[in-house]
Amino acid sequence: MRTFVGIDLGSTTTKAVLMDENSQMLGRGITNSRSNYATATKVATQEATVDARLSLLRRALHDVDGVKDKLDDFLDHMNRNFRLEQFVEQLDDLEATCIENINGPRLKGVESEVRAVVEEVFKRLREEAPELFAPGAKRKSDFFRDIAGSRYLHVGETVAKEAKLPFDLVLNVYDKSIIDVENRPPSGDMSAKFLRALNRVLNEEAEFGAAKGKVEKPVKDALGIELEETYTVGTGYGRVTLPFSKEHIRSEILCHGLGAHMMYPDTRTVLDIGGQDTKGIQVDDRGIVENFQMNDRCAAGCGRYLGYIADEMNMGLHELGPMAMKSTKSVRINSTCTVFAGAELRDRLSLGEKREDILAGLHRAIILRAMSIISRSGGITDQFTFTGGVAKNEAAVRELAKLVKENYGDVTININPESIYTGALGGATFARRAVEGDQTGVDA
Repeated sequence: MRTFVGIDLGSTTTKAVLMDENSQMLGRGITNSRSNYATATKVATQEATVDARLSLLRRALHDVDGVKDKLDDFLDHMNRNFRLEQFVEQLDDLEATCIENINGPRLKGVESEVRAVVEEVFKRLREEAPELFAPGAKRKSDFFRDIAGSRYLHVGETVAKEAKLPFDLVLNVYDKSIIDVENRPPSGDMSAKFLRALNRVLNEEAEFGAAKGKVEKPVKDALGIELEETYTVGTGYGRVTLPFSKEHIRSEILCHGLGAHMMYPDTRTVLDIGGQDTKGIQVDDRGIVENFQMNDRCAAGCGRYLGYIADEMNMGLHELGPMAMKSTKSVRINSTCTVFAGAELRDRLSLGEKREDILAGLHRAIILRAMSIISRSGGITDQFTFTGGVAKNEAAVRELAKLVKENYGDVTININPESIYTGALGGATFARRAVEGDQTGVDA
């Protein structure tokens, strides 16, 4: 099967999309951008390939008795067991790397003790791993470094204490190893992992055991489909670092405009608020950019700004929107400058303003700034699509809806749950059009 790949290298996350020959999104993947865009590209593309395999499994099983009426549950079990396989593989790699790094003057004379502790830590991590991927298990992150790091710290401290060994020695070994492992995506055979996952689901989940003879062949057939990466297009903040010729690079503006069109063909205006910039884009009926405006080099009012606010308030980034939704009034915020935001925030708190009201004001200030950018691009024309990571923030969406209605009346506002992949989707569409010989909008 021919696939077309779009890669969006953002300042904080890198996204990849695999599109099939019918312009359908077959798979999507996301990872931390880190400071290594080559690795981020590799990991995001691998994640998109995993997701594509799940899409092919869905297609293969949608009419199979025994699973067709509970296909979502079946694929969820498959995915969680596959992720467990990947996680254990990376744990093995991390353990081997940690043991290789038991050296240096700080560990001289205690190498064997540190090794024993490290081996015990990883033994316990493997034992508890199934619980992390059990039905209903809650994880703050799906990235290996976040999960493994959190558990290593917790278990390592306990084991080091039991061994009467300073924990910082054990931590030092982890710190020297994790980046190397993180930069090595799981390399084991993907189909073999899926088949082991299938075996576990059929043998351990009673509701699917009876379907064993019916699902094995469709699953093997789906896993046997070759996914040919026919053409790749890269975009985003780090696109200049991609090892592609210029024919395989497109601007963020072009890709976000076309990606929004692919999600909502009637879109004419697009607002994208990403980690580091805000873009107001006008597109035609083919998704080709007619006009655009974006913020200056300052990251005020973008995802990075919200991240800074979250740090100032000792909150998680995902907690800002829900907290702001509890407000009873909106506190006027005079500056969305990241440099001065902390000082104004502390001033407001010292004056007795509630955190939720301050956050409501911050979200309104961010959207006011975005509305100014949209206005300079040509205003809002029905339909209007909001994309980017900030589109997942319910308080930002609330303020946007208010301001759009106030300034432009009743306009259809589209917000796709997968909007973070808009740029990558646009890249994949450009890749497909390049193969088909349709170069419309490439140099717009």
